[in-house]
Amino acid sequence: MFPALQPVILSGGSGTRLWPLSRSAFPKQFHALVDDLTLLQATARRCDQVEGCDILAPMVVCNEAHRFMVADQLLDCEIEPNGILLEPVGRNTAPALTLAALHAIREGNDPLLLVMPADHVIRDQERFRAALAEGARHAAEGRVVTFGIVPDSPHTGYGYIRQGEPLGDQAFRLDAFVEKPDRATAEGWLAEGGYLWNSGIFMLSAQRWLDLMQRFRPDILEPVQQAYAAGKEDLDFYRADEALFAASPADSIDYAVMEPLSREEDACVVVPLDAGWSDIGAWEALWAVSDHDADGNAVHGDVLTENAHDNLLFAQSRMVAAVGVDDLVVVETPDAVLVAHKDHAQDVKKIAERLKAQDRGEHEFHRCVHRPWGTFEGIDEGHRFQVKRLTVKPGATLSLQMHHHRAEHWIVVRGTAKVTRGDETFLLTENQSTYIPIGTAHRLENPGHLPLEIIEVQSGAYLGEDDIVRFDDKYNREGRTD
Repeated sequence: MFPALQPVILSGGSGTRLWPLSRSAFPKQFHALVDDLTLLQATARRCDQVEGCDILAPMVVCNEAHRFMVADQLLDCEIEPNGILLEPVGRNTAPALTLAALHAIREGNDPLLLVMPADHVIRDQERFRAALAEGARHAAEGRVVTFGIVPDSPHTGYGYIRQGEPLGDQAFRLDAFVEKPDRATAEGWLAEGGYLWNSGIFMLSAQRWLDLMQRFRPDILEPVQQAYAAGKEDLDFYRADEALFAASPADSIDYAVMEPLSREEDACVVVPLDAGWSDIGAWEALWAVSDHDADGNAVHGDVLTENAHDNLLFAQSRMVAAVGVDDLVVVETPDAVLVAHKDHAQDVKKIAERLKAQDRGEHEFHRCVHRPWGTFEGIDEGHRFQVKRLTVKPGATLSLQMHHHRAEHWIVVRGTAKVTRGDETFLLTENQSTYIPIGTAHRLENPGHLPLEIIEVQSGAYLGEDDIVRFDDKYNREGRTD
């Protein structure tokens, strides 16, 4: 038997090339793109069995703003994680993995860490598990293992790994990491063989990672150790100290450790992986891994086609019809529509960057915004008013709060609401309503077993989400606007 295998899911990405579906407040790993599971859920379920290994529950390192979505999605697929670690600020994958390694050894254990991005697709689970079993054999001997994707095209968007001499039938010494090539170079490597795409999936023991960080990047290790030691439990999460964690330089696993280590003989191993992998890095990649109709179209949602071929057509809230067009990406969401040629799908990121530079909300939020208690969705807005639909999960409670600049009217359309308004507490049922004056402390709860739906009409001089003063919050969000 090998040491226990600890899956570590890195969930810090924003997926801007998949705008408008993927946005910074709700990025691609939280969407179901290829089946009924979100990419995060599929990743968490991927390692349910590996020959020769006891499998621990997955550990997730995520952006603090996404913590409740991670917890909810794991709960939805009946996974109790072995820790949800919060990055107070983004510092790339090397500090994130260091947090995970420190958490893994906290009780004197030293498991093998299987490090996986949260947003990958792997179609052939049996081949994936076989590759993991081979990787565990080498990682248990102290080597650092990475998994290289067997290329099926001369892709210029990935870094590559050059194989060295074989170590049995299924693994090779890692000869070198190679930067993203131009088209001609990638075609030459594909014809030559021995070059693999860098998947960003790694396996090594937790203590081995910490020892390597001490050797190569002590400037990262020290502040992350301090941030972890000064951290604290917060509900279902472990929150590293923000100021100490922010003092760490930002760097990736590849640059911090893997590239310098790969120059040493017998230190790194690459296991080829041919298992229907994709990082869904852009819309054309989603088209490639999706099921196609007889005309080569990949369709999601309410879509009609006529004389249209090889398109990706994604409808979220309305019917989309495509007539006489080929090789397009059309993505419809309630507040934005993308139309792009598949050959230019990588450039969608530039639109997301422009939206961010212009401080437009479509960069960060969807019309439906997730909160730990449920969701709210903008329905209409105008001068001095705004209308929202609130959906409150059974048993959930909004914070006790007040607003300086707006009053609110609440109308119950489904379920039962428990309302606190000043010194009063009362119940509202369907078709009943109440009014919350400006400056009045109030709280909304769902005491029932079914979702509660409320139509909220806000009126006032300022209607921004930052006009919230929280007095009490079961989700520990005092002083925050999320």
